[in-house]
Amino acid sequence: MRLADLRGRSVAVWGTGREGRAAVTAIARHQPSRLIAVDDSANYLSVEWTGELAELAPLAGGEHAFAALASADVVVRSPGVPSTHPFMVELRERGITVTGGSALWMAEHAAKTVGVTGSKGKSTTSSLISHLLAAVGRPNAYGGNIGVPLLDMPEAELYVLELSSYQCADLTDSPRVAVVTSLFPEHLDAHGGEREYYRDKLNLLRHGPELIVVNGTDKRLRDEIRGVTDAGWFPPVPAAAVDSRFRVEDGQVWCSDEPLFPRDALRLKGRHNEGNLCVALAVLDGMGVDVEAERAVVEAAVRSFPGLPHRLAEIEDPSGLTFVDDTLSTSPYAAMHAIEAYENRPLTVLVGGNDRGLDYSPLRDFLADRELTVIGLPDSGPRILEVLARLPRVRTEPAEDLVDAVRLARKITPAGGVVLLSPAAPSYGRFRNFEHRSEVFAQAVRETAEAQA
Repeated sequence: MRLADLRGRSVAVWGTGREGRAAVTAIARHQPSRLIAVDDSANYLSVEWTGELAELAPLAGGEHAFAALASADVVVRSPGVPSTHPFMVELRERGITVTGGSALWMAEHAAKTVGVTGSKGKSTTSSLISHLLAAVGRPNAYGGNIGVPLLDMPEAELYVLELSSYQCADLTDSPRVAVVTSLFPEHLDAHGGEREYYRDKLNLLRHGPELIVVNGTDKRLRDEIRGVTDAGWFPPVPAAAVDSRFRVEDGQVWCSDEPLFPRDALRLKGRHNEGNLCVALAVLDGMGVDVEAERAVVEAAVRSFPGLPHRLAEIEDPSGLTFVDDTLSTSPYAAMHAIEAYENRPLTVLVGGNDRGLDYSPLRDFLADRELTVIGLPDSGPRILEVLARLPRVRTEPAEDLVDAVRLARKITPAGGVVLLSPAAPSYGRFRNFEHRSEVFAQAVRETAEAQA
């Protein structure tokens, strides 16, 4: 469905955040017969909905929310509306078309879009693809799940987008180049379960992309996409595996049988970031960039790539300890990747946050042969520590809060060691958002350093 298809139809935009506001503005230009905004939250009366937005689409909420949705021909939901919402079930049973702003945008721009998703790595990989393409003379607009709604994106010849599972779920058009970096259970409460999450995430691949690139080292991902092909009936291109065209071996980044440049050209730590780089190189290769001929330009661009905030970001400290902010780690699998990046140093890991009932047994299995200290933070920290309690080489310690955890970590982490905030849980509940958790961590590192001086 395209924006133009909404002309003369009754449309309800479900959600009043940035995505909802962008959808109202974009849809209004196409003259629907009726356009209404819907906020079903408990605090809908506090939503500021005035001026031009109110003129384009009056706001319905409270007891009127469902009626406004059910009376529409088309409902455009914001990504924050979960697939498990009871209204969603009822709307679909009534045969009402439910789509999203990202799907409306993609229907018109798919042919010039690289779309990147994944349970981990999508932000780094999409940013790196955009950075490398620009370096080899392919200017592009970068956006997606980074705070700018797709319907607010400027016109461009090429787009590189980071796409969440929520954005992927409603797509009826795949981007020209579809990329998946990893796959493990995430956001199960919003999707309805593990199978449903995989279905929604991998919907990115199901509508005829010209090229599919995946991380070939991710066994779960490769199993889930078995039989999937692109528009030309070719299987996905697996990057980073031992038999891949692009891979990292013996301290070198390889293209087939030729070394391109040293692995240390990439500043980012961890094997998972080596995979992200290989995926990005495979995308350039598939888009017709002669990576071998452009190796000097590509290497310089890789060396200049700074990485993204809150992902294994190291904080300087006068004690000789290395404090690492990996606050965007919201699952046990993300924490495992972070731990692996520092496995050769004495390590204290801070885990815990909003408890979504995730299964932490994969983390226990991963740590079975490792020696480290794990400090548990509210709310899920005590449950994680209980899962890890009987591992012979893992020391577990509870903490009252993040500041207390940093203070404790300073005392028990050996000299030259690493204190890693990789919570394996979301930030909301105790913090406004992940940025707030990051700020509290950095401030606690500074203040405890001053107290120790």
